[in-house]
Amino acid sequence: MENLKEALRFICSSNFWRMATSGLGKATAFALSRKGFYVVLVGRSSHLLSKTLSDIKRQNEDAKLKAFEVDMSSFQLVLKFRSSLEQWLFESDLHSSVQLLVNNAGILATSSRPTVEGFDRMIATNYVGAFSLTKLLLPLLRNSPVPSRVVNVTSFTHRSAFTGRFDMDSVTGVNFSRSKQYPCARIYEYSKLCLLLFSYELHRQLHLMDDSHHISVVAVDPGAVKTNIMHELPSYIQVIAFCGLKILGLMQSPEDAAESVIDAALAPPEISGKYFFGGRTIESSALSSDPKMAKELWDTSCLIFNELQQTHT
Repeated sequence: MENLKEALRFICSSNFWRMATSGLGKATAFALSRKGFYVVLVGRSSHLLSKTLSDIKRQNEDAKLKAFEVDMSSFQLVLKFRSSLEQWLFESDLHSSVQLLVNNAGILATSSRPTVEGFDRMIATNYVGAFSLTKLLLPLLRNSPVPSRVVNVTSFTHRSAFTGRFDMDSVTGVNFSRSKQYPCARIYEYSKLCLLLFSYELHRQLHLMDDSHHISVVAVDPGAVKTNIMHELPSYIQVIAFCGLKILGLMQSPEDAAESVIDAALAPPEISGKYFFGGRTIESSALSSDPKMAKELWDTSCLIFNELQQTHT
């Protein structure tokens, strides 16, 4: 676009670990930069973010890119990012708005590493960080001159989650840390269930506030993606998992998986509140479709968010 004030804006939150510069976040950012979006990447490693920007620029020299170093497990850093983003938009003479937010940050940890706030780091990264970032950026999403969208990248593993508890200790992961052995699979599944429930409830809340026609919300499952998310697991488990998925024809490259995210990001507004998989909407698990559970998670998450905001402001 000729006028940068009218440039489309895309924010992708990703936690870059080791050689994750070829992951889903990068592939999605590259694809949307091709479509004219001004891409803002959020990641944990400044070095890997710089490499990612260079790689995208090498393939698309016209790409408009910006990166911010943020650990999505830290509310303080997420809050700081919101201020930095607003300042950058102002100083760059860009319209103070966001058109598309993609919450893609995710880790699979094998040991308990509490955050500064005392939360389980996996839940803090995969869910609480996404919830907080979305809440903080809602004013910018509302300010978009065109309809805006939130895309939450979830996973088919949410179907394995069986707990329906969404009290404070559960949502922050404190309950899981009490186990003798760190239940990494259960926590990962639970975090993805939370992200899906949050997507549905955010859509309902926006509808109640009459914002649903301007801000749409979509959850998307990109399928099994060849990334390094399992790098903390024993190597033999990684080999078995990747080989098994490849034999079944389920393993995708980040570029192929990014197509699902892009489909969800660019689909018509009427798909708001839906679960996207393979270029179409499908039903998620019965647990994730329970509106009472979604509301309970929403209320608890808002309580956590408000307490964190009071602590850090």
